Amino acid sequence: MRRAVLIVVCLAAAVRVAGGQRAATPTPSDAPPRFTNTAPADGLDFRHVNGGTPDRHLLEIMGSGGLFFDYNEDGWVDAFIVDGGSLVDPKVDATARDRLYRNRGNGTFEDVSASSGFTHASYGMGACAADYDNDGWTDVYVTAVGPNRLYHNDGGKRFSDVTAKAGVAGGPVFSTSCAFVDVERDGDVDLFVVNYVDARIDNNAFCGDTTKKIRIYCHPLNFAPLQNVLYRNNGNGTFTDVSRESGIAGHKGNGLGVVSGDYDDDGLPDIFVANDTTPNFLFHNEGRGVFKEVALPSGVAVAADGRPRAGMGTDFGDYDGDGDLDLFVTNHEMEAHTLFRNLGKGLFEDVTFPSGVGPPTLPFVGFGAGFLDLDNDGDLDLAIVNGHVMNSASHFRPGAKEAQRNLLLRNEGNGRFRDVTRQAGPGFEIENVSRTLAAADIDNDGDLDLLVTNNAGVADLLRNGAGAGANSLLVKLVGTQSNRNAIGARVRVTSGGRTQVREVRAGASYLGQHDLRVHIGLGRAAAIERLEIRWPNGQAETVPNVTVNQIVTITEGKGVTAREALKRTP
Repeated sequence: MRRAVLIVVCLAAAVRVAGGQRAATPTPSDAPPRFTNTAPADGLDFRHVNGGTPDRHLLEIMGSGGLFFDYNEDGWVDAFIVDGGSLVDPKVDATARDRLYRNRGNGTFEDVSASSGFTHASYGMGACAADYDNDGWTDVYVTAVGPNRLYHNDGGKRFSDVTAKAGVAGGPVFSTSCAFVDVERDGDVDLFVVNYVDARIDNNAFCGDTTKKIRIYCHPLNFAPLQNVLYRNNGNGTFTDVSRESGIAGHKGNGLGVVSGDYDDDGLPDIFVANDTTPNFLFHNEGRGVFKEVALPSGVAVAADGRPRAGMGTDFGDYDGDGDLDLFVTNHEMEAHTLFRNLGKGLFEDVTFPSGVGPPTLPFVGFGAGFLDLDNDGDLDLAIVNGHVMNSASHFRPGAKEAQRNLLLRNEGNGRFRDVTRQAGPGFEIENVSRTLAAADIDNDGDLDLLVTNNAGVADLLRNGAGAGANSLLVKLVGTQSNRNAIGARVRVTSGGRTQVREVRAGASYLGQHDLRVHIGLGRAAAIERLEIRWPNGQAETVPNVTVNQIVTITEGKGVTAREALKRTP
């Protein structure tokens, strides 16, 4: 996370297109979407409590997390944000509380935390959400430094802490990101929890410049790495720790980000973990609940120079339109954030610089990220949030800043990305110590909006002004034989002669999660020629008569069960 790496960029390689991409597709507008921070006006008034002290405990700089989910099933996406607290000052800890914001039905929010049932029991880090008991209501898991918490959704009205009954508290360790994954495709989502390092209050060393008496947060390599945990859903409201028998427990790393995805398209969900200054993990699903760690032979353990990076946030997405899931990982400054292109047959290639991702990301410390079609042109763009991990950063690298601006890299449709941050509106002019990025269409107008959490600062809500500039589709999947949220389902939409691939996933970015609904940008395409779903249990379904600019609910085995027009404004 802290180690700077000198990167020499070969200009000839930088102009090489990352092979195999289709030709660029004309978009409705050459101008990128513009974002405005509407958090104060829209009722999102969260401020993160990090409990910062002169002793510089590592946990203070790592949070906070958040996600979008529809907790009351009214068709409008709500927001949940995790607070930190303090492990050394009870008065500061008492000011921290996790927050639930109900969408009023117009993209603005009401704080309903007081009546939600969420409690602040540990120093919070991240969260993920899924209907673990298939009762039709999405539940929430919160990671922490200390015991984690599972909250059961009691009919969309409030949440109950069922951690003890479910058996998923974990130990007194530093947990970060999490993901719900139907590992065995048995219809119940399992739970994967990422753990970081053994950084405790009682083993905090002095790190920094002793001559100038400047203390900084210690490099993670000062602490022992931890192993991750996989909980198998027993189908009765309880879970069993199967980390050892699944093959997960044999691997220790400085885990921060996690994302699931079927990268080799064999019908089984795989799991990628972004590790901080240790090689990343790619757990290939071998079936029957067993995983094999294959990051090194697959080409995603380290960067092209053979060195591990400070992996933090991550996401899977088919950015080049070839039907395979590619992989993105955010890193420390002077390392560049890493783009791995899926070559098929279980192999990836580091195309960070040939794709244009390298140069604009070099000066930044990246955290949350997402493959997101923010301009609805049918190509997945990259949104990245940044913020340093050193206090007094300029003392250690001239020009470095703790508060940093975020990045929007627009997909040009030819295998390359272009930095359009400066043209993306006032929402991308803000400088903060940003951590989580979560995406959802909060106002149901067909474009994706962004939640950004900031360490020791207020959260930002970046409303997308793309509006009616291009056609789009939102798809909510409901499993019947598969898990209720259809986590792990693969959606293929063919329109305008090209096919886009999306997967439903619960957990991505960094400490967070995007909306469970599938968003598809369609550009100028006026019709959808084919919509195919491979449900998590492996069954395939083709859905006819789906038109553009709709929100559709598709129930497994029943086709479209609800339709609603997007709320476009001229």
